[in-house]
Amino acid sequence: MLVGNDAGAATRFLAESQRLYGTGDWKMRKTLSSLVIALMLGWAGAANAGNSANVIENFAKGVEAHRAGDYVTALHEFRELAKQNSPLAQFALGGMYHYGQGVAQDYVLAVKWYRLAALQGFTVAQYSLGVMYEGGLGVTQDYADAVKWYRLAANKGDDLAQFALGLAYAQGQGVAQDFITAHIWANIAAASGSSPAAELRDLVAGQMIPSQIAEAQKLAREWMEKHQTQ
Repeated sequence: MLVGNDAGAATRFLAESQRLYGTGDWKMRKTLSSLVIALMLGWAGAANAGNSANVIENFAKGVEAHRAGDYVTALHEFRELAKQNSPLAQFALGGMYHYGQGVAQDYVLAVKWYRLAALQGFTVAQYSLGVMYEGGLGVTQDYADAVKWYRLAANKGDDLAQFALGLAYAQGQGVAQDFITAHIWANIAAASGSSPAAELRDLVAGQMIPSQIAEAQKLAREWMEKHQTQ
């Protein structure tokens, strides 16, 4: 419950948390940035992932083409690798359909490729699939499914998913409203440098009593200590 059980306070809290979420542009921009980062990380690590020289070469071609804005070439390279069950290429292909890069924007196909990568445990794809479920993009809107995918990515350290999960708990969207859990995930994401998460953490703290804040801080520390050693 909100402190004081004030209906006006509840309205103000929901309005302010919705401001943090914005119109979805922040999430979409961050997802696009994650796409580029993931491509580069995947390229850098491809040689150590047991891939053949041909796979590494083709993936590198796709990354370079994507960076140069040559989406047609990137799409060709990623599509071929995605068919070979590369989760990184599947995610990249999903991102290109999501944003209409080199193809007509197609949320259904974006979801298809995100899901294939997510089912292989690709963290950014799990977060992206959560975004699609939350927004009803290419799938029937389902907040509970969004939370499911956010949680998988959040538990693997994705700060975007941690913020999204904290926001879901703060608003009671797809889960029962729980300010302690919202504070935990917002605090964890904030520790990675997320400014919106820090704002959310402080906003949620205004709806909690000191003992709840202390409990949330303790649980967040325990989570971070546990995952730093993994």
